[in-house]
Amino acid sequence: MTSVISNETDSSTRVGVDLGLSALADIPRTDVPQKAKDFMSSQEVRWCPGCGDYVILATVRSMLPQLGLKRENIVFVSGIGCSSRFPYYLETYGVHSIHGRAPTIATGLSVTRPDLSVWVVTGDGDSLSIGGNHLIHALRRNVNMRILMFNNRIYGLTKGQYSPTSEIGKITKSTPVGSIDAPFNTMSLAIGAEATFVGRALDSDRTGLSEVLLAAAQHRGAAFVEILQDCPIFNDGSFDLLRKEGAESRLIHVRHGEPIVFGAEGELCVVRKGFGLNIARTSDVEPGDIVVHDAHTDDPEYAYALSRLSDQGLTYTVTGIVRQAVRPTYDDGAREQVSRAKETTPADLQQVLHGNNTWTVL
Repeated sequence: MTSVISNETDSSTRVGVDLGLSALADIPRTDVPQKAKDFMSSQEVRWCPGCGDYVILATVRSMLPQLGLKRENIVFVSGIGCSSRFPYYLETYGVHSIHGRAPTIATGLSVTRPDLSVWVVTGDGDSLSIGGNHLIHALRRNVNMRILMFNNRIYGLTKGQYSPTSEIGKITKSTPVGSIDAPFNTMSLAIGAEATFVGRALDSDRTGLSEVLLAAAQHRGAAFVEILQDCPIFNDGSFDLLRKEGAESRLIHVRHGEPIVFGAEGELCVVRKGFGLNIARTSDVEPGDIVVHDAHTDDPEYAYALSRLSDQGLTYTVTGIVRQAVRPTYDDGAREQVSRAKETTPADLQQVLHGNNTWTVL
């Protein structure tokens, strides 16, 4: 019988979810209550003072007990970069892998081990530069994994070069007179690659980050979560516009089924304009004209329009769960193919070796 997890405060805490449709359906659960400290490894956490990675780590450690999974059935895979130290600091299985290739290794785990909750931890440089190809294909295939991309708009581990998300004009050691590269719109990229789950949060917003992480953990398919964070050494204050006075007029937090209204007093809203979306003053429109957020729509165009909201030169940052659609997963399909192949009569190896499907090398 399909079970539904209740919203209690022990190891089974999370929003009610039908496990038959959840990424957690095939993963062994624990009957022992868990706490955040149960997911703390013996390794000394070593990031620069003030790094956003600390609060992300604390949030993940607090979120994992709410899943109620056995620790040996959780695995974090990372690439190269400051964020990629993450697996060392969690009392789960972990793989510190190859630059940009974490989604590839995670794909192998997801296909062969449906009893694992597979997570990828990566940075904007690791995932969007050398790893860009691996990222988009993991999303396109809808592999059952969660990809947490820490975006600080800089290469931190290699001492401050500009990254694929650095803004135009960014002065760094590799761009002493300013970057001329246009940065990726990361959310647009993920939606364009057909990601079935796309979310975003600020590292300092633990409530919002926890909300997105919990939903990503439950999503069956490729879940892309961008976490905006500061690098206090090489790119301090990169997201100050979203943290300090006036941030309410630039930050749009969306929740499924709720009207998209924002601002210090709810004075701004999102409305439809032609085939896209636009910003308007709430007092200037009818309540029925305000867009009600639909994260579950199969059409990615709406989510794409959300990711590109701008008005009069001001770009807005959308946080929350932007897209959460249902589509068959790559790993489920691969296992089904293998199962069907096993039911058929195996090919005669000698016939294959001596058949006419050969060629001559000159």
